[in-house]
Amino acid sequence: MRGAATVPLPSAARTGKVSHAIFRVARLHRMLAGQLLRRAGLHPGQELVMMHLWEQGPQRQTDLVRLLDSDAATMTRTIRRLERAGFVRRRPSPTDKRAALIEVTPAGHALRTSVERLWAELEAHTLGDLGPEDQDTALRVLERFETNLTHSPPPTETPGTS
Repeated sequence: MRGAATVPLPSAARTGKVSHAIFRVARLHRMLAGQLLRRAGLHPGQELVMMHLWEQGPQRQTDLVRLLDSDAATMTRTIRRLERAGFVRRRPSPTDKRAALIEVTPAGHALRTSVERLWAELEAHTLGDLGPEDQDTALRVLERFETNLTHSPPPTETPGTS
């Protein structure tokens, strides 16, 4: 059973059908996540920072970068936005005077139930009527893609591509 793709496969992408499908799904997933997270006053990606802080307590920004496989500039913007919204604050590290810890504020803790509910709604929309076996298969395939991409050598330049 195949539904129509929202973005047709261009002929130039015919050798990358799976990559094109991942692009389409990721775009739609992020769009829906954004719509749902706006209800809680968050943008996509911010909920993942909050989830790690709820789970692990105050963290250095560099540790959040590593945990979320992010880059420093993106994390700085994310933390600033969460600070402006009143969901996190910085406090000096008791063990490293050069570092600050990012911690959840009471307003940030109050978001947790709402974010968990929105995340469950996103999962339900994403999975639709997939049964447990298909869900497990989909997760295994996605994990395999992630492993493949994580362990891929960096792309080499091909003449005519720069």
